[in-house]
Amino acid sequence: MTQTTAESAARKQRAQIRVRTLRTDRWWLAPAFTFAGLLLFLIYGFWAIFDKSYFVDPYIAPFSSPCLATSCPEGARLFGLAPFGDWYTLPPGILILGLPGGFRLTCYYYRKAYYRSFWLSPPACAVAEPHGKYTGETRLPLILQNIHRYFFYLAIVIGLILTYDAVLALVHKPAGLGSWILLVNAALILCYTFGCHSCRHITAGRLTHFSRHPLRYKAWTLVSKLNARHQKFAWASLFSVMIADLYVRLVAMGVINFPFA
Repeated sequence: MTQTTAESAARKQRAQIRVRTLRTDRWWLAPAFTFAGLLLFLIYGFWAIFDKSYFVDPYIAPFSSPCLATSCPEGARLFGLAPFGDWYTLPPGILILGLPGGFRLTCYYYRKAYYRSFWLSPPACAVAEPHGKYTGETRLPLILQNIHRYFFYLAIVIGLILTYDAVLALVHKPAGLGSWILLVNAALILCYTFGCHSCRHITAGRLTHFSRHPLRYKAWTLVSKLNARHQKFAWASLFSVMIADLYVRLVAMGVINFPFA
């Protein structure tokens, strides 16, 4: 076997650790909490898709926005329009959640999160894993992670729509607590979206002279600050969207029914 062939074969093997772990801390807590948090989101999202209590004037649940069919309540339709007409009768969440869901699924941070917590690949640094080989994201299905940038463009649209929903609810008189919950959620989602690694690269990743592009440099600086907190915004927005969505549904169901709800 030539040296090149040997090196190629070695790259396909995971780092071999003779013992279960070289760590003495509670390394399993991080993947365990990550697993629980992501599983909670998946369970809630599946329930919310099929729940019909997603609108109560002036609130629309984030998991069901935008609503684009005539089957949607009139006040829930984006800009009052129904471009999907009568043919689409399924819950709006089925149509919409694939866009922000695909963005999060292919996100660089979330890849690390669910690779470690769901696939144990690896569960933590310096911890042995059950996988003997490593092919990276070079073949199906993981090669599809490369479409993350395109999900980023779609996620911007969804983030702006959620911001529009929040502002629309806020200018409604009287403005209720739900308006502020939706606004905070929209802000966290935009911070997570614009803090994306792809956004940082798109903004000025290919520039060699910042001085020749002052506006793009300022945008890159702002995105870089968000990017430094990308993990925090990823979790904050994950829970904020669930809280905001559940709040709207509870108001629509009449479970929450106090003044200025």
